[in-house]
Amino acid sequence: MYALAIRRDFIAQHYLIGGDWGKENVKHSHHFQTEIQLEGYSLGQHGYLLDILAIESLLAELVDFYRDKTLNDLAEFRGYNPSIEHFAFILCRSLSEKISNPNISAIIVKIWENEIAWASYRCERGETY
Repeated sequence: MYALAIRRDFIAQHYLIGGDWGKENVKHSHHFQTEIQLEGYSLGQHGYLLDILAIESLLAELVDFYRDKTLNDLAEFRGYNPSIEHFAFILCRSLSEKISNPNISAIIVKIWENEIAWASYRCERGETY
């Protein structure tokens, strides 16, 4: 299995809902770092899984959408507590809808909210949401 990964970082805000998590219940910023990993069993005609420039552009577009926003206010988070687990799921689903290359069998999105804490979500091709 081949894998290709890229990272981007950005700052966004959120606050957790539905429980008593102290300061996490109050709007605050995180310096998020997002990594996407693409997996596939075969390479394309040029000997790579997917054009890295296309993936960099796609991730930059997604990150720019969330940059400096409050996650709670976005339609993508409607019905979700804006945890990093849900954030990874939402980004993975968005990427899966935008990547049509048949070489890609899975997409993994990992999001750090600080130096030691991260969550990830893995989308298998053909998965429905």
